[in-house]
Amino acid sequence: MSGAVRASALTSTDRLAGRLTAPNVRVIDASFFLPFQKRDARAEFETRRIPGAVFFDIDAISDRTTFLPHMLPRPENFGSAVGALGISNNDEVVVYDALGGTQAAARVWWTFRVFGHDCVSVLDGGLPKWLAEGRPTEAGPAAPRPAMFRATFRPELVRSVEHMIANVGSRRDQVVDARSHGRFAGTDPEPRPAKKAGHIPGSRNVPAGALLDPTHNFVFRSDAEIAKAFADAGLDATNPVVASCGSGVTASVLAFGLYLLGQDKAAVYDGSWAEWGNRDDTPVER
Repeated sequence: MSGAVRASALTSTDRLAGRLTAPNVRVIDASFFLPFQKRDARAEFETRRIPGAVFFDIDAISDRTTFLPHMLPRPENFGSAVGALGISNNDEVVVYDALGGTQAAARVWWTFRVFGHDCVSVLDGGLPKWLAEGRPTEAGPAAPRPAMFRATFRPELVRSVEHMIANVGSRRDQVVDARSHGRFAGTDPEPRPAKKAGHIPGSRNVPAGALLDPTHNFVFRSDAEIAKAFADAGLDATNPVVASCGSGVTASVLAFGLYLLGQDKAAVYDGSWAEWGNRDDTPVER
């Protein structure tokens, strides 16, 4: 089963290169950088991107009524935004980012699934692998033809802070944290302001990078290696799992890794530490 799942969820650069001109294939650049990285994702997109790609801004296509970063938008807002990018419910969507598999490509993959679109995959190795292979790029603003996208919300793929607080006692869901070990332990600072340091009680730590191969443009490791990373952290990948991180981005890398193992109901705690670490009613372990 997992082999078929991997083939549908991960698109190779060879496969994408052969399908770039297919009428129903839509390519998304989901690049996203933290402020300290001092990089402009949209500017880089307009300088160099995979031909035909459109730019998905995870901060703009989000709930703008909350102080929390890039929270999921309302379904109708998501549908309107991706429709404006030229994406319809009938399209095959391939998502990449400028940092291989470590950043927002998995977040956008998860977001499309949350809103009912399963025909979505991540480009294995992302833009770095594409460039390393000398494949074509283009520049300038994108001008997609608008399409119609109807979003259908799947609540089972998302967890709220209320659910996560209750789960501390019930332990109904296993919780896995994608942050670095130092941030998980509360010894390293968070990139965003947080009143608390540490992790959700009972959660386990699998840094998102553990699922990726840094020696090969951050392609995803084999299913066996991914399964071992979760098992070594004390997680049972066959039972309910919720992924968390700093703001819901790298948590999606873990959700994607679990999906490759056949766990298609792995959820993401959307608020993650940006929310948990700034509330007065959330317990913390260090």
